[in-house]
Amino acid sequence: MDFELAARQDGLIRRGLIRRDLEPALIRAAAGSPSVTLTGPRQSGKTTLCQSLFAHLPYSNLEFPDVRSFALEDPRAFLAQFPDGAVIDEVQRVPDLLSYLHGLIDNDPRPGRWIVSGSHNPAFPESVSQSLAGRTSVMHLLPLTHREVTRFDRHPVQLEETLLAGGYPRIFDRRLDPSDWYRSYVATYLERDVRLMRNVGNLTTFQRFVQLCAGRSSQLLNYQSIANDCGVSQPTVKAWISLLEATFVAFRLPSYSGNVRKRLVKAPKLFLYDSGLMCWLLGIRDPVQLRTHPLRGAVFETWVVAEIVKHRANRMMAGELSYYRDRHGAEADLVIEDLAGLTVVEAKSAATASTALLSGSRRVRRSLKRTGRPCNVMVVYGGDQFQKRTQGWLVPWRMLEGALFPS
Repeated sequence: MDFELAARQDGLIRRGLIRRDLEPALIRAAAGSPSVTLTGPRQSGKTTLCQSLFAHLPYSNLEFPDVRSFALEDPRAFLAQFPDGAVIDEVQRVPDLLSYLHGLIDNDPRPGRWIVSGSHNPAFPESVSQSLAGRTSVMHLLPLTHREVTRFDRHPVQLEETLLAGGYPRIFDRRLDPSDWYRSYVATYLERDVRLMRNVGNLTTFQRFVQLCAGRSSQLLNYQSIANDCGVSQPTVKAWISLLEATFVAFRLPSYSGNVRKRLVKAPKLFLYDSGLMCWLLGIRDPVQLRTHPLRGAVFETWVVAEIVKHRANRMMAGELSYYRDRHGAEADLVIEDLAGLTVVEAKSAATASTALLSGSRRVRRSLKRTGRPCNVMVVYGGDQFQKRTQGWLVPWRMLEGALFPS
């Protein structure tokens, strides 16, 4: 029986768990590489996915003190327990273990033997690149896409409920109140994860910083403005932004850099990965409040851009993502650049389809045509009617995945 078939039989038949979109890519990676490294934010479902998909392998969690102590004190003996490989979870707690794993892989490079996962440690990716370079496939499990959310028996239906709930599996699996769950999540992130990291002294100041970042999601990243509002130095803000990226709370979207003979804005934009976390940090607790909130448009844009980032990560898709803004006022929320050409994506939270929704992206399309590459326009909006117009597509938010990634 080959590895892929074994993984499907042992792992994909499971009770009460939804299928994750990353599964096919993860199986392919394990079938062709001696080890797979799965990273992502805490509570994104890494443990559940690894245990279910690779149920034929022993499982060890370094979060448990006795297991961690064994791995720290005698790493060779710890790994010797698993002659045919294992799933090793929370490996960021013992990053030196990867150096010992390096030797075992060189001695026995059979594919799919070692699955390591971890999160919330800026040094973890560096440890992987140094110890397992060329020996592991690195993959990211981000919060749920909307399509994954809809696989749960009970899931949000309306736009505001979807934005407020976000994409962390436990909220839907256990039918929890999003506000209660995010309150605990932020407390755990601050008290358990950030406290262990460098460059963070005052947790209260850092929480204020995270809240400020939530209020600036989908906006140009101005380090000095955040530093002034937070009462810290600009270098500290840059270090903390890098920390948010390393822990998969936020990401920076670069500006478009193609040759369009225009003076382009160079600063990156900041986005949170999860709209539910953004809402909680902004003090938004119910759909009615979100419906009239002044940052509703920013929350929707954050959801759209993060949704596309997650879909592409699940498919291991190559290509550049950026935003477009020139000095003449033409701007687009996202530009997708791949072998097929360019796709301009705009996010509009309005529920009514109209030609006006396409006006801004049309200006960007005219500029991008100077690159000589095909350029399509797509406006993702808060309504329900799909319309394919001459100027571009109007895509309901529920149909985003199907429009961008048709089967």
